[in-house]
Amino acid sequence: MIWKAPARGERRSGPTLFLDRDGVLIVDKDYLRDPAGVELVPGAAAALVQAAAAGRLLVGLSNQSGFGRGFFGQAELAAVMARVEADLAREGVVLDGLYYCPHAPGQGCRCRKPGPGLLEEASASFEWDQARSWMIGDKASDVELGRRHGLGAVLVATGQGAVQEELVRAAWPDDARVLFAADLPAAIEAILALDEGGANDRGSTA
Repeated sequence: MIWKAPARGERRSGPTLFLDRDGVLIVDKDYLRDPAGVELVPGAAAALVQAAAAGRLLVGLSNQSGFGRGFFGQAELAAVMARVEADLAREGVVLDGLYYCPHAPGQGCRCRKPGPGLLEEASASFEWDQARSWMIGDKASDVELGRRHGLGAVLVATGQGAVQEELVRAAWPDDARVLFAADLPAAIEAILALDEGGANDRGSTA
């Protein structure tokens, strides 16, 4: 589902950061339904400003299974999404696009990560350079989505990342385009350093 996208017919191109929402942009609070509970991950907004200034497109991709599970309705989902955008905007961040899957596991959709549906929707408005584009998330499903589609992937330790790190390291033991970072600011720092020719050891945590 599309929450935000460029105007119909408009296409944007360039290296892109695909961003999970809960646990990456905002603190993960388990099926958040109250916009008052939105809390940006410390430093996330400043890091996104830096990424945008370096020419990166910023596109959110989020599983929102709480809707499909009946934990909250469309109005609550919309209120939280709007609050996330407003809080980012106050810090100078405007996402280029934001897409979400509203389905629960087992509903057979294509859009629940690591399914391809959210990237397919984004491809109607965005054209990204795979070699310089990354998926940043806190779950193995985020890493799997990125690597299946030629993107680099960064697992952040915020949200569920700390408990998923062992699984990700086991699944992608020798993949130089799977990185690990403490949080979104560290992930963006590592990505920009790679583009600038900086070294980044696959086995290290940024």
